[in-house]
Parts: sequence; C-alpha cells; structure tokens
Amino acid sequence: MMSKFHLLGNDAALLELPQQFTCPFCYEPHPLALMAVEQVQRYVATRADCAVELGAGKMLGVLVAQDGEGRLGFLAAFSGNLAGKVHHDYFVPPVYDLLDPQGEFKQGEAQITAINHEVERLESSPELARLQQHLTDAMRKKADEIDNFKEMMAHHKRERDERRKAADFSPEEQEALLNQSRFEKAELKRIRQRHEVELTEISDEMGAFQRRIDILKVRRKAMSEALQERIFRLFIVANARGERRDLVEVFRPLGTLPPAGAGECCAPRLLNYAFVNGLHPLCMAEFWWGESPVGEVRHHGHFYPACRSKCKPILDFMLQGLDVEENRLGQPMEGTDLDVVYDDQWLTVINKPSGMLTVPGKLLEDSLLTRYQDAHPEASGPIVVHRLDQETSGLVIFAKDKATHKALQQQFENHTIEKHYIALLQGIVQQDKGVIDLPIRPDVEDRPRQRVDNENGKPAVTRYHVLERKDGMTRVLFEPQTGRTHQLRVHASHPMGLNCPIVGDRLYGNAGSRLMLHAQSIKFIHPASGQTVTFECAPDF
Repeated sequence: MMSKFHLLGNDAALLELPQQFTCPFCYEPHPLALMAVEQVQRYVATRADCAVELGAGKMLGVLVAQDGEGRLGFLAAFSGNLAGKVHHDYFVPPVYDLLDPQGEFKQGEAQITAINHEVERLESSPELARLQQHLTDAMRKKADEIDNFKEMMAHHKRERDERRKAADFSPEEQEALLNQSRFEKAELKRIRQRHEVELTEISDEMGAFQRRIDILKVRRKAMSEALQERIFRLFIVANARGERRDLVEVFRPLGTLPPAGAGECCAPRLLNYAFVNGLHPLCMAEFWWGESPVGEVRHHGHFYPACRSKCKPILDFMLQGLDVEENRLGQPMEGTDLDVVYDDQWLTVINKPSGMLTVPGKLLEDSLLTRYQDAHPEASGPIVVHRLDQETSGLVIFAKDKATHKALQQQFENHTIEKHYIALLQGIVQQDKGVIDLPIRPDVEDRPRQRVDNENGKPAVTRYHVLERKDGMTRVLFEPQTGRTHQLRVHASHPMGLNCPIVGDRLYGNAGSRLMLHAQSIKFIHPASGQTVTFECAPDF
C-alpha cells in the first residue's frame, strides 16, 4: 500500500484538518487537497511515456487521508486507463481490472468480438453482394420492360384513335381494336406478375441471408447485456461503515443497470482503496489535465465535480459513514423575502438570488416559484414564463394569469424579448465584441452539463460586448439570441467560444463563492398595456 499512499510534507501539519469530508458534487478544494494536487501535477509532468495521452486530456483526482498512525498523505487516481494500463505504481488500482487478459471481461469480450467478425464477414460476403446486385438488376429490368411496353401501348392507342376517325370504320374493326387494348392491358399485368415472382425469389434468398445476420446480432446483444451485468457484479465497492456492494446492487433502487463506464472514475477508485486499506479520508478533489475533449468544456488544471449519471449513485453509497459537507446547491436559502423589482395585477418581475432554484427540483422544494406562490395566492395558471439556472442571479418574470403567461411566452418564442446579462470571466477576452454561434445539446452521460455538438446540437447564438478588462478578468455584456440551457456558461468557457469560463462556474470552470452571471435587464411588451417596458437590476459583483 505504501507505494500508493504518498506522505505530505511537514507543511501539511501546519494546516487545519477539514471538519467534514468533501461533497464531491459541489466543493472548493481544501488547502490539503491543493497541496496533494500540486505533487500529482509535478509527477505527471515527468511521465514522458504518457505525455501525448495526458496532453489530449484526462481527469485526475486526489484523496487526502490519515493512516493508522495518524500520518497525513494522499492517494492519486486517473479515470479509465492510462497508456493502455490500469495499474501504475503511483496511482491506486481500479475497483475491477477490465484489462486483465484472463478476466471475465476480456474473456466475454473475445466471444462477442468473434460474433462481430462473423457479422462483418456475412455483411461483406460476395454472396450477399451478388444477391444485392441481382436484385438491383432485376428491378431495373422490370422497370425497363414495363416502360417499353407502356410506350408501345401508348403508340397503339394513338393508332386506334386515328383509325376510329375513319368514316368506313366497321363494327368488326371496332371490336378488333378493343380486343387489342384488352390484350395489352392483360399482358402488362402478366409482365408485372412475372417480374414480381422473380423479385420475390431474390428477396427471399436475401431474407434468409439477413436472418442469419439478425440472429447473430440478437445473440450478440444478449451476450453483451449478460456480460455487462456480470462485470458490474465484479465491481464491488466499500463504504465507511465497512459495507460492500456490487454496482448492480448500488443501482438497483434506480431501476436500471449501471451505465457504461460506471466505477471507472477517480472518486470511486480513491474511496474504495482508502476504505479497503484502513485509511481515513479527509478531503478530495478532481481536476482536468490537458486539452478539452471535442464538444465538452474542460480546462487544464481546473477542478470539477463528480459526474452525476455514473458516480452519484455509487458515491451516495460509498460516503455513508463519513461526515460529508452538505451540498449547498441542494439546501434551502435563508430568508424568505422576495426582491420584487416590479409588480402589477398581471405580472411580477423579481431579482432572483444566486443559489435559488427558479422552480422546485427533484431534491429541493424551496424555490423562487414556491415562495412567490406563498406571497401571491391570487396568481393562477402556469405562472413561470422563463427560468434562470440555480446559480445565476437576476431578473425573472412571473405571470399572474393564463392570458398574460401565453402572451409573454409568445414573445419568448418569437425572440422579441431582449435580455442582457453581466458576467465576470476568468481570463482576458481579446475582441471587444462579437457573436458566438455554437450548437448545444445535453451531455447525457454527465447531466446537467451541456456540450457543443455541430451535428446534433440545437442552435445557440450569443452576442457579447466587453465592458472592462482588469486583474486578469473580463467583464462582459451578453445578449443571448436563443435560450439554451447553460448557453452563456458554455459559450464563455468553450475553446471555440471565448475560452474564458465565468468566475465561480463549478461545471465549466472553477468553483467559487457564487457564479458571476447576472440577468441585468429585460425588455418586452406588456401584455395588458401594449407598451414596451424595460426593467434593470445591477449585479452585486
């Protein structure tokens, strides 16, 4: 174990120990964690064998702990694998080694790979190609013969029409022309039927061939699902109470199997190693090293919370028995007074504080809406016209009746409502103004994060204007032209955007006392008066 537990220097003894363990979903790194991170970063910089891979981007983590003798030290981990391996002297081992050639995963993977090769062989076989070409030729032959026959029928019809104009046209001739028409129509039907028989025979041959492929694919899917469950049974994690569960058990209350990659992130590896080896966890932190992945927003050296889809159920179990900091994003805010900027019989404009939900969440009932409903029992209908992120402060409109709500919603849909945000960015934005056009979609593996996706993302456009550059930061005025989730946060942080995250952005930058983003002004047509109204409220940063 000692090669994994790295002692901190004498300076660590001068620091106060954390009173509670880190909440992995919302935290600012403790000084002890920062000290450990600095050592890990120095070590990583010496790994020439992994320089390219690390430079391309990797999540790393540290866990500061005390051993049985009370000595302070830390564990280090990386997500996934590194240099094609999961075992490295400096880092803790995985919860389960997926790369073990004799292990369950590799053995099962080899069987699935064999089926993949058979599917590929059948799909690219000359026999299937011959049948596909035969079908294409038969369809072309059918179309050509029918077209030619129809052209002949049209020619004969024109001749019959001319013949019927003759004065000496006899009943016998009339009957002969009708018989010609009847015969050709019947012959066209016979041509179609003959070709349909041939096409059916070819299709049946192809169907039999395709069924062989489909059977293999069904078998592959069943084997893959069974293997996935068997593997997650081998991912056994511990908690501070000494309890142990496999990941299938951990995710069972959610009614689903663990998602791909569950258990391979830094936090579960660090905690599991600490519990199994009798270490007492004090604090932890995860940080990004290297370039940002395509579409995602990750900045070199920045700290990030644990992902929710893969890690939250696991960490909720593993942290049982530890005194963990409260997730301040899941706690009601103190005070009940609403900061009302404007109010009349139709609508209310409120200055929402940072940290308060606009509407109730899954885990937190307290919100701007619930407090508004308590203060305005006369309000009816949908009420909520638009929303701000929990961590964003600023102006929100609430409607008091259904008609007002509908009219305001229509203005949002027509993009006639003007909104301006003030943000303080970490870094210097070089251009004084510009337009950011980066499509956005949810990151389904790490909600609520969003990611840039030029193929599947929804259009997201933001105008910006630099107000001030000072002390390595930039104050910016944002004017969003669309209203995507986390649009301003992603556009500010992304390398193809401003590449300067908003100060205090725990998801796309570095956590802080608050997110420095504020909805400063909003301009719209009042549904009752028809007059254009503008409301403003300056930020407190």
